[in-house]
Amino acid sequence: MAVRARVIVDNDYVGDPDGLFQLAHHVLSPSVEIPFVIASRLPAMMGPGAVDAVPRGVEAARVVLELLGSRIPVVRGSDEGLEQGITPALSPAAAAIIEEAMREDTTLPLYYAAGGGLTELATAYLHEPAIAERLTLVWIGGKSYDADPDAGDGRPEFNVMIDFAAAQVVFAAPIPLWQVPQQTYGQCLVSWAELDACARSGGALGRHLVDSLKGFVEMLEGQFHLNLGETFILGDNPLVLLTALQSSFEADPATSASEWRTRPVLTADGRYDGARPDLPEVRLFVQLDTRLMLADMFAKFAAYGSETVTR
Repeated sequence: MAVRARVIVDNDYVGDPDGLFQLAHHVLSPSVEIPFVIASRLPAMMGPGAVDAVPRGVEAARVVLELLGSRIPVVRGSDEGLEQGITPALSPAAAAIIEEAMREDTTLPLYYAAGGGLTELATAYLHEPAIAERLTLVWIGGKSYDADPDAGDGRPEFNVMIDFAAAQVVFAAPIPLWQVPQQTYGQCLVSWAELDACARSGGALGRHLVDSLKGFVEMLEGQFHLNLGETFILGDNPLVLLTALQSSFEADPATSASEWRTRPVLTADGRYDGARPDLPEVRLFVQLDTRLMLADMFAKFAAYGSETVTR
């Protein structure tokens, strides 16, 4: 199958293990080419979980890539978030983004698939604003534009909190943005029955992914005295749905419902306040084709598990 697009994958791989599912699903999707993977930071509010998150994330991603027999390189993101009004040092990840975006030897569209914070993309843009015209950001993050900002616990969405300043830079930049907000990625529920079937059929890869997720859930339930029931949100997998599983004749994530909305102003505390009609509109996804997304993921995992058994 011919490649249709390039995808830079950026995630925090030692937070919620849904990023590992997304990474494996993306790598097993033949219509996209992944030049490199970025392991990015977690916020200090995560406490011990944020300590050495980047190097541990590099290792977590490499384990999955090794299980896939992939040689895609994993690049380190920055350990620190952005500060207002200060251009940060150029991290290895940001340098790699600029190099890939500015390539002249390919006409394949470039997507930046981010399942966490936006530190690296913001850093790259501040050093080389020309990348804004050469990629599309597909981001899991933020709240719906119509949501009550004080609903629930009133806190901003988690991926915004990872780096408020970086999110502000990106929202104020002319970077094309496809956004999957919290109210939409919450649709990506999968049952433990499905996950256990995945572990059985997906070989070493499936077992590793499901075991990682089970360990994370057990930690949450034990530490915070929760009962999370029999489902979990694989909230990063829309990155695969929207970039790799596009329609046939006119490449587009046409089976997922979206609206074009005026780009909002993002405040320092992660709220929307004001509008930027001078910047490209945001493609806001409101309904996801979860049937296609999950069925494709489980089928690819099972097929890969069968291949590894017969080798």
